[in-house]
Amino acid sequence: MQDSDILLRDLDDDGILRLTLNDTGRRNALSEAMLAELGVTLAAAGEDASVRVIVLAANGPAFCAGHDLKEMTAGRAAPDGGRAYFTKVMTQCSGVMQAIVNCPKPVIAEVTGIATAAGCQLVASCDLAIAADTARFSTPGVHIGLFCSTPMVALSRNTSNKHAMEMLLTGDMTSAARAAETGLVNRAVAAEEVQDATMALARKIAAKSSMTLATGKRAFYAQREMSLSDAYDYASSVMVENMLARDAEEGIGAFIEKRAPRWRDQ
Repeated sequence: MQDSDILLRDLDDDGILRLTLNDTGRRNALSEAMLAELGVTLAAAGEDASVRVIVLAANGPAFCAGHDLKEMTAGRAAPDGGRAYFTKVMTQCSGVMQAIVNCPKPVIAEVTGIATAAGCQLVASCDLAIAADTARFSTPGVHIGLFCSTPMVALSRNTSNKHAMEMLLTGDMTSAARAAETGLVNRAVAAEEVQDATMALARKIAAKSSMTLATGKRAFYAQREMSLSDAYDYASSVMVENMLARDAEEGIGAFIEKRAPRWRDQ
C-alpha cells in the first residue's frame, strides 16, 4: 500500500495496519480526497490477508474536523444550489462509514485530538476506540444551522439515546472521560500512553484467528438490527458454521491439550 500526502499507511510484522490522517492544514477534514483515499484503502485492507487489524490515527491537533466546509460551500455555486454535490459527498461519506463496519478486519480509532461532526462519526463507526485524555468530541452542527444527521446514525448506535441527543442538540464539546462513560470510546488514557494502549489492544486482537474475528464482527452488526428471536436464530446458525471451521476445531483442541493454537485463518 502506497502512502499519499493526506493518508499515511504502515503495516507492521504483526499484521497491524496503521492509517494516519495527515491533512493537518485542513484539520484532517473528510474532504472528497480524504474520503476517496479511505474508501480505496479500507477496501484493499479488507481483501489483504496480511492485514489483521486496522488502526485509524491522525497527525496534528485534530483527529478529524468533519466535512470540509469550504468544499461544501463551493458546491453551492452549481445551478441546483449544490443539491447534487451535497448528495454525492454524503453518499461518499456514508459509504466510508459503512466500509469500516463491513470490513472483515477489526478497526480501532486512536484519538489524540478533537473529533467533531463527521469526525466524531468516524470514531463512532470504528469497532473500538482509545482516546487520549486530552481528546474531545462534539457534533456541533446545530451551531451553524446544520443538524448532524449522518453523525447521528453512528453516535446513536454507540451511546444511549439521551447521551446522543444531548450531544446533537447542544453541540457541546464532550471530554474523553465522558466519552468513555457514555460508550463513544472504550477508554481514555494519558496522552503519552494512547499509542501504546491502542497498539497493545491491536496486537492482542491480531493474535486471534482472522477467520473467527471476521465471522464475529459480521454477526455482531447483523444481529443487532434483528428481533431477539431472529437474532438468536441467526447467531445459532453462525455458531454452527463457526464450529465446523478448521480454526475452531484447532482452538478447542489446543485448549483441551493445554497448548497454544496454530491458526490457519480458515
